[in-house]
Amino acid sequence: MYVRHLSRELAALGHEVTVFSGQPYPALDDGVGLEKIPSLDLYNDVNPFATPPLRTWRDWIDVLEVATMWTAGFPEPLTFSLRANRELRRRLDDFDVVHDNQTLGRGLLGIRSAGFPLVTTIHHPISVDRRIELAEARGLQRLTKRRWYGFVRMQARVARKLDPILVPSQSSADDIAREFGVDPQRMVVTPLGVDTRYFHPRPDTERVPGRIVCTASADSPLKGVAVLLRAIARLAQERHDVNLTVVSKPKPGGPTDRLVDELGLRDRVTFVNGIDDTALGDLIAGAQIAVVPSFYEGFSLPAAEAMACGTPLVASHVGALPEVVGTDGDAGRLVPAGEPELLAKELQALLDDDTERARMGAAAWQRVQERFTWRAVAELTAERYISAIDTVTGPSTHSTGGRSPSTQERARADKA
Repeated sequence: MYVRHLSRELAALGHEVTVFSGQPYPALDDGVGLEKIPSLDLYNDVNPFATPPLRTWRDWIDVLEVATMWTAGFPEPLTFSLRANRELRRRLDDFDVVHDNQTLGRGLLGIRSAGFPLVTTIHHPISVDRRIELAEARGLQRLTKRRWYGFVRMQARVARKLDPILVPSQSSADDIAREFGVDPQRMVVTPLGVDTRYFHPRPDTERVPGRIVCTASADSPLKGVAVLLRAIARLAQERHDVNLTVVSKPKPGGPTDRLVDELGLRDRVTFVNGIDDTALGDLIAGAQIAVVPSFYEGFSLPAAEAMACGTPLVASHVGALPEVVGTDGDAGRLVPAGEPELLAKELQALLDDDTERARMGAAAWQRVQERFTWRAVAELTAERYISAIDTVTGPSTHSTGGRSPSTQERARADKA
């Protein structure tokens, strides 16, 4: 979604934007070009991890991709960057700047050596995800998790050689410096935005009593959905009307699905997926409270989207969430991560206080308008492009308006 929103707003500013992507190809807005960089699509939803027929293998990058999958690794950050490097070297005169969205593959160094000004976004270091998932893993699963996250070492090495790096928060910058060893002087905070066409208050919509909403990957330990489910179970002992909607699709029979049954919440928890932004905005704006129970966030678009809908927010006091929500309690409440009893207590207090929910929702909407719109993010990002171009080609008279240079925005194949 980062690529879609940013590319749309860059195009609206008058830039010529082309997104390079492997499968699954992203949905983009009018005015943004898409260049398809096919892979073997080893992780498709229909038949993931299946070895494709040998006749479909095209070159040594495909061989590398399959071999890495066979040995339980995740090849896409490396193999996509190699394919993008090969394609861009054929088109040196077509683009003025390349923007990488956290691929951090070795191919980026080739793109830079070809003479392209290069800007990179790192949302947060994936080493944090690796550490949390390893802590949850048991037995042989720990070995396979370590191998799967083997690409993180490459990302750290590549990141240390890149400049500039855009980060969504100071918290992310601190984490990237610590985890990847990146020079803090090379990073610049450029926050994410909210599409307020879809995420905004609905004054004429009545909020559903007792409804709590959460947008998060249901089976990822990082996102803390299990903590929220346990908090809902505690609330259900006191309130008959409490119900939870999780915007995600848990694996049938997976840990989250089993926990719903263990806690007796099957009639109180609903999972929805595949809805568009209009339906998602309606859902969030119709809830009494939104929750982001994560153990870590480099920014958290779900938090900002809830705030944009004027929905009172309760979030974990981790990562960048205090920067997004604010620490004064005006636009949202912060609670310690991993504490279902404290989370349940905060939810209960807000459900019981109509006046406080209304006050928080208004403050949250105001905070989004002041800080987190995609138009402002695109304008700031375009300034980063100009600086990167000037560093390579020398100072110029570029502007960030409609007469500025064309821009190539590269998108990583990512289901998130």
